Amino acid sequence: MPDNWEEKQEPPRGAAVGAGAPAGAENGAPAPAPAGTKVKRPWSEQAACAYLLTVFLVLLGQTVGLVLEFVPFLWSTPPLAAATMYYETFGMWLVSVGYMALTKKNRPILKELTPAAPGNTLPFLLMGLLIGFGMNAFCILIAWMHGDIVLSFAQCEPLWLVVIFGGVFMQSAAEEMLCRGFLYQRLRRRYKNPVVAIVGNSVLFGMLHLLNDGVTVLSFYNICIVGVLFSLMVYEFDSLWCAMAAHAAWNFTQNIVFGLPNSGILTPYSVFVNDHAASRDSFAYNIGFGIEATVVSAAVLTVGCVVLIYLGRKRRRAGDAG
Repeated sequence: MPDNWEEKQEPPRGAAVGAGAPAGAENGAPAPAPAGTKVKRPWSEQAACAYLLTVFLVLLGQTVGLVLEFVPFLWSTPPLAAATMYYETFGMWLVSVGYMALTKKNRPILKELTPAAPGNTLPFLLMGLLIGFGMNAFCILIAWMHGDIVLSFAQCEPLWLVVIFGGVFMQSAAEEMLCRGFLYQRLRRRYKNPVVAIVGNSVLFGMLHLLNDGVTVLSFYNICIVGVLFSLMVYEFDSLWCAMAAHAAWNFTQNIVFGLPNSGILTPYSVFVNDHAASRDSFAYNIGFGIEATVVSAAVLTVGCVVLIYLGRKRRRAGDAG
């Protein structure tokens, strides 16, 4: 199983060093705690600290990004305003990368952003784009076929789409860096069971969206389960790039291509526009939050998680057999 940080191996408690001396008794070091004694970890190693740090980095990064709100030119046209909405997340990159670079214990996490991670390859990046686009487009197709949304073509300006996609990727990758990078790695280091890191970071990811417009219980579940989906990409394939690409493709497809809410947020520019007055709530669409608050997306995302688990196990078995 790909582990990005080595687990700290503690010597057996009570083991002897040399001629019967207690382990750790050399060089004036204290003897280890008796067997069964619970070792108290420092506050900085506790899960609560990792959660608080993640929230702090998100909020501080968003605050720094607000500087773009005071540049009128960046909001002068719909495509430029749409791009700026996403590029405001540069603050999350600045704050988070800076913090990890300046703290020795978190510095290894930065390697997960680079090709140093085995799964950070072009094929996995492309796979993430395909997964994000395919899953989101399928959900939108169901809503359209059911008559819940009424789409019409608005414009297609390739240069602007490239510029905006860069912003969408920056925003999506920033959230992945903090949730599936920083927090996930901190939890993997602290707990042997990977489920803690996979589910733990995903729940916080869902909670970070609780203040969005139109949030519902189902939308919270779906944001959490998409967090699990992205976490499985990191766990099974050791590819943060795959998770970043899938996240970006999902957001870009629903928000910029089809003009639907991205977790309750609309942009002033999209290829297609939806007639919101003619839209309706159903199992496939939610007027306030979009497709992310529906039974269809819940089913699609859950199936996606199952498929990734299957593919990951199959990949490991093939590796063991080789």
